[in-house]
Amino acid sequence: HVVGSQVGEVLLYYCYCEVRDPEKLCAWQKALCQHLHLTGKVRVASEGINGTVGGSKVATSLYVKVMLSQPLFKNILCQEDFKSSAGGAHCFPDLRVGVFKEIVPMGIDPKIVSYKETGIHLSPQEFHREVEQYLSQATQGQSDTILLDCRNFYESKIGHFQGCLAPDIRKFSYFPSYVDENLELFKDKRVLMYCTGGIRCERGSAYLRSKAVCREVYQLKGGIHKYLEEFPDGFYRGKLFVFDDRYAICSNEDIISACRYCGVLWDQYKLCSSQHCRQLVLTCPSCCNKGLTACCPVCQEKDLKVTSRASGQTLKEECECTRRRPRVPIEHGSPRMLDTGK
Repeated sequence: HVVGSQVGEVLLYYCYCEVRDPEKLCAWQKALCQHLHLTGKVRVASEGINGTVGGSKVATSLYVKVMLSQPLFKNILCQEDFKSSAGGAHCFPDLRVGVFKEIVPMGIDPKIVSYKETGIHLSPQEFHREVEQYLSQATQGQSDTILLDCRNFYESKIGHFQGCLAPDIRKFSYFPSYVDENLELFKDKRVLMYCTGGIRCERGSAYLRSKAVCREVYQLKGGIHKYLEEFPDGFYRGKLFVFDDRYAICSNEDIISACRYCGVLWDQYKLCSSQHCRQLVLTCPSCCNKGLTACCPVCQEKDLKVTSRASGQTLKEECECTRRRPRVPIEHGSPRMLDTGK
């Protein structure tokens, strides 16, 4: 296809707004993406829309134009809200557009914790200054600030802000429990929060604020994505994890994570070779060549045949990685802050 054959890009965006008829918006969105030969994932809910789509540059710029002229998003969504990176339709296996309860799955009813109760948004420049100040205070051991990464452990493992607290959680829906179990940690603190594109902070900060323990809650507007556009060599080190077939995008040459097997610096994820498993694994080329391609010994031994239920559904993974990880980690004493690994 002509449209698909050009060098393209991947867009990431969200818009919180009142959607009276999510089904109708969903159908419109699906037709639009199909028409432009875009692939990717779009979540629609009564609280708004959240999407990441890939295609040719002609297609993605048309998509942005149409989205900005859609009456629902007028005066809310703007050009700035679309984060783009090099890629294309090949970055996603297909197109999935659906109606959900939440546009980012935190597992809490949007009526109970609303995006309207969000923290204070900081521009990349403001956030950069805050982190700079935090890091200089932290070295003197007198900071009243927590720099909180509200992404999952496998995301922060390959890239994060210096000196951040990165919860060892597997899904964003565990974040509220993480906050509940570690409330003492946030008492009277100023919290600087960040995530990939800003969307998880919208509800995450609202949840944290609803607990009424923090002094202030700030969040990085546009997420790491926008920060890296302005500060490719700033306080964020390593790669930025993305939820498509690229797994990561890079703004600096730092590698801050290691091969699971031999410990050599490595940050390119692969899916565990065991068919039933959906875990990501960091295994370097030389370990791959030795056949070390699974996420844990259990998977390595089994390289299991797909276990199917009568309905033909595949069983969800259950291996050492998932069994041994506490669902909600409790930070004891002073929490483990991640360093640069430089």
